[in-house]
Amino acid sequence: STKGLVITHSFDAPRDLVYKAFTEFEWLQRWWGPIGFKFKKASLDLKPGGIFHYCMAAPNGQEMWGKWVIKEVNAPTKFSFVSSFSDEKLATLRHPLAETWPLETLSTINLVEQGGKTMIALTAEAINANAEEQKTFKEGSTSMEKALKASLDRLEEELAKG
Repeated sequence: STKGLVITHSFDAPRDLVYKAFTEFEWLQRWWGPIGFKFKKASLDLKPGGIFHYCMAAPNGQEMWGKWVIKEVNAPTKFSFVSSFSDEKLATLRHPLAETWPLETLSTINLVEQGGKTMIALTAEAINANAEEQKTFKEGSTSMEKALKASLDRLEEELAKG
């Protein structure tokens, strides 16, 4: 499969801290997710096969559930997970606004420390997807990239606060 999306970002923070920001809920709730959305509930079991299950509320109050099934935990250099929309019982659901969005995407985050700074490379790809879903993912990758970059900018602000 082709890597659908690749984003790199440099943080002025040590790798251990950036890794925590991607793998600990105390950090995730400060920066991750669409702007204006707030976490309402979440549980995170950080181990291969473990699940990050969460509910976010949109600015209009509408709830959206999602989950990550953790694939690889290799602190502090690599973290990967399969993400999907879900319900409160963990059933995998379609994207609420895009019927042909892939049910599952695989995200991998690689972290490299360079002189006190941390460079991350984040890749996301559609998995187990048919041709139409692959096409939707490819077409949606620009807006996905914008949203992720906005989140990473928020993370940068949060890391500066410590």
